[in-house]
Order: sequence, then C-alpha cells, then structure tokens
Amino acid sequence: MSGDDVRTVRAGRRTVEVHRPGKVLFPGGGAPKEYTKGDLVDYYRAVAPFMLPHLRGRPLMLQRQPDGLDGPQFMQKNTPDHYPEWITRVEVPKEGGTVCHTVCDDTATLLYLADQACLTLHRWLSRTDSLDRPDRMVFDLDPAEDDFETVREAARLLGGLLDELKLPSALMTTGSRGLHVIVPLNGQHDFDEVREFARDVADTLAGAHPDRLTTAARKKDRGDRLYLDVQRNAYAQTAAAPYTVRAKPGAPVATPLTWTQLDDPDIDARHWTIADAVEQARTDPWSGAMKKGRALGPARRRLDALRD
Repeated sequence: MSGDDVRTVRAGRRTVEVHRPGKVLFPGGGAPKEYTKGDLVDYYRAVAPFMLPHLRGRPLMLQRQPDGLDGPQFMQKNTPDHYPEWITRVEVPKEGGTVCHTVCDDTATLLYLADQACLTLHRWLSRTDSLDRPDRMVFDLDPAEDDFETVREAARLLGGLLDELKLPSALMTTGSRGLHVIVPLNGQHDFDEVREFARDVADTLAGAHPDRLTTAARKKDRGDRLYLDVQRNAYAQTAAAPYTVRAKPGAPVATPLTWTQLDDPDIDARHWTIADAVEQARTDPWSGAMKKGRALGPARRRLDALRD
C-alpha cells in the first residue's frame, strides 16, 4: 500500500492510521453527495466530544461495511485479536460462553473503528460495571410506511404520557424512518423489570389510540399503524448510539433533537447527515435531560393508577 493510501490522524495521545481514506463508502447514486472513508473519519473526529459520553463504558455491536453501502454488511460483536491493545474490551457472559465486546472510551478508538469501516455503532443500554441493569429505556417508533408525520404524532402522544408519569424523556432521529424516545434510569432495575414497564407504557398508549398505534410484534398484525417497539430493552440488545452514522444513502446520522424541534416540518428521521450533525450536536439538544436517571417505582404506581 503506498503512502498516499494511508493518512495519520492525531487523537489525544495516540495516532491512528486511516487506510485508503479516499475509498467511497457512501456512493452518490440518488443521494446529493458521496462520502469517503476520510469523510467518515473526519465526522467522527469532530463529533467525538458529543458522542463519547453516550458510548463510554458500554459494550458495542459494530456494523461494518468494508466495501461501503454497495458491499456486504456484517455485525461484529467479538473484538478481533488484531485490534490494538489500548482499545477497551469487556467479556460478556452469554449462553454457552462469553463475547468479548469492544468498548469505545476515547476518540482514538472511535477513529480506529471508522478506519475499520464501522459505519454504525450500536450500544448496550447498560454499562460494563452493571451489565444486567440498564440506565436507559428506549421506545422505538417504527412507522408502517416512510411517513414521518405519523412518527411525530406518536412521539407527542408518548411524550405526553411520560410527562404524566413524571419521567423525563429525550428524542433522537434514527437516521432511518423513525424516532427513539429515551428515558434515563438510575440503574436500579434489571432488564426484565424495565422491559415490562416499557411494554405496559406502550400497551397503555396503543390501547388509547388503537387506530394509530400498535404493539403487535408481527408485521402482518400491524396494518398501517405505527409500531411502538420496546424489544431493545433486554439483556444484550442494542440501540443505535446518538450521533452514529447509519448505513443509508447520503450518510444520515442518528441525531438528538429537542422536543421543540419536533414541530419543525422540515425535520424528518434522516434530516441530519455527516455534513451537518455536528452543528446540531453543538446546540446541546438534550441539555441535562439525560443527567439524572429515575427510579421506576413512582412511575409504575402512576401508570397502574391510569390503567385501573
């Protein structure tokens, strides 16, 4: 490989080599612009200060596409032996053994993963020091069609119910078709308890709006209703990390936004891309919303009272 095919990037105390930075990972096609591996690295370097707080201490599942969107995609859980020793790893129990997950604790790791053509980082909802107790609860709003108005409407309804339960919540575009509504938890509940609570919230909301919302896991049972998906709230399940790039034309980004921005008719699930997501990140759209995790006990009592 010639010197022209390797670019070195400084990240704190470390230097990361970027191989073939000119390789196109996101072809133009129907998208307004094509993006290279170098563009991906530059984006992750710029967004790192805003993204790392949502990654540190969490096992990752990595979505890699070495030949870009036009090539094969694979999901990587185990950390390859050739990864540098300075990259954090965590051994996670699974049925019949363990998985050695990568943990992204610093900018250098994020850039190394970008060099590996890791387009999307999917994170656990719990941390390595308490793997079975999540500190995030996620509702994935998944529309039947690519129709963001139904997503917008569902988010408002869900946000209203969470307000009634006195639970703080934050919004994130998925970079695909929907939104994630995220609730910070205090890490005192196990996954089964969190998933049961999330399911009861979703069932309550769908029960109040049966023509628009559903919790039916099978697509054939949903019709044209939006699916309130709570399946990510389980051990070893993952959700797209805030500010991660999605493997879609145009390099859209899963981007935090404010509840006020939800009212902007120009915003949809793929609104931000690697060209402008850093500008959105600088506005601190979650400004404190994720700081104080809540216990579910009081919210459970309020929810049960609503359901009676």
